[in-house]
Amino acid sequence: MTDQKNSDSGTTADARSGGVTTVYKVTGMTCGHCEGAVSQEVSALDGVASVKADAKTGEVTVTSADPLDEETVRAAVDEAGYELVGTV
Repeated sequence: MTDQKNSDSGTTADARSGGVTTVYKVTGMTCGHCEGAVSQEVSALDGVASVKADAKTGEVTVTSADPLDEETVRAAVDEAGYELVGTV
């Protein structure tokens, strides 16, 4: 078993790395600068190992040691100037 996806939360546990990957839907990103702003704010959250924002799809993929509180991620995305819609 390598990856398990919880379809209700949009979170995938990765048994190989011991981390958790969650894909969030964010509105308002239109370019690389937007991606960088969101990535910078979310990366600053405790436990976050990596962030990949994609303006084209509006998806932000976050890998963290443990599941993150969605409201904490929402606040970080808001601080960057965008809106977290939910998980994918």
